[in-house]
Amino acid sequence: MTWDRAQSRRVARGSTEILRILLAGGGSGGSAAPVIAVAEAIAARRSDVEFLYVGTRTGPERVLVEAAGLPFQPVVTGRLRRYPTWRNVTDPGLVLLGIAQAIDLVHSFRPDVAFGAGGFATVPPLVAAKISGGKIAIHQQDVVPGLANRILAPLASLVTVALPETLGRLRGARRVVGNPVRVAIQSGDGQLGRARLGLDQVLPLVLVTGGGTGAAGLNRIVWEAAHQLVSDCEIVHLTGDGKGIPGWTHPRYHQIEFLSRDMPHIIAAADVVVSRAGMSALAEIAALKKAAIVVPMPSSHQEANAAALRLHHAAVVRDELALDADQLVTEIRSLLGDASRRAALGDAGAAMLPLTAANAIAEEILLLVREKV
Repeated sequence: MTWDRAQSRRVARGSTEILRILLAGGGSGGSAAPVIAVAEAIAARRSDVEFLYVGTRTGPERVLVEAAGLPFQPVVTGRLRRYPTWRNVTDPGLVLLGIAQAIDLVHSFRPDVAFGAGGFATVPPLVAAKISGGKIAIHQQDVVPGLANRILAPLASLVTVALPETLGRLRGARRVVGNPVRVAIQSGDGQLGRARLGLDQVLPLVLVTGGGTGAAGLNRIVWEAAHQLVSDCEIVHLTGDGKGIPGWTHPRYHQIEFLSRDMPHIIAAADVVVSRAGMSALAEIAALKKAAIVVPMPSSHQEANAAALRLHHAAVVRDELALDADQLVTEIRSLLGDASRRAALGDAGAAMLPLTAANAIAEEILLLVREKV
């Protein structure tokens, strides 16, 4: 389903009461998933709501958005980088083009509020919404705010954060809510997940995910570790698009580039999850109280997320640059052999990232609408 001017005119003629909310984020599934979760929470409270999700042309978010039944429109955008690269010369022009395209969409859709949860793709549509007189709301997932939310925060009427460690790092951030998790994740069925992927229903399951865009360094370590681990468990290894490792195969080692529909069920089925430290993935793991071994992307914002997890005793945290296959095998076998430790890690993660986040943000956004009226 897509949004067009004719549809906008029909809605405008049919009702002046309808609530319109523009959603934004893309380039990765991690920036889209919490936005979808908040949309679900708003829709559960209001039947008179119309959504439009604005994302990127090539990012993985479109699959998630359309699976959630939300209309999707792409715009051009460039990345906002804080390190030297020749693309810093060309990408500002793409950002400006994206803002122009987003202004056209905003003019047609006329949102009451625009909401995003970080990532470079949020900037054009949220700036366009602000220029057009709408209110904007942002959520900061990671402990260290990214450049996109630093740009948007001064324009925002609402700024929420996932963790208390972020307070004081982002202008206007006053409320700690956790990180929103989609309803589909919360209703994962482990037996169904095993059945759909043809996994053994009894053997322990280790799920490895490097995020929607994959993690080449972690993939190599996991692939090497899998040679030993297949004697103990099934392994589902989500490698990311085009980042699979050819060669050795085994009936208990399953390389998959990307999962959408079955992802909630595979998380539910897992005994141990090996993950990057993107906050969206961490919140989904915590929602199902899974024991996690977290390997943050080296020299990135993910290291601060991982440090917060370590502080809250919510995960086993390992440095990729100091990690090898033998060490990963030892960590995984240790967790698989200790059910009480797995339970303690899962409980700590759930306490750190509660399932109330989507509802809390939804209530705040609806309050903004009432204030506008």
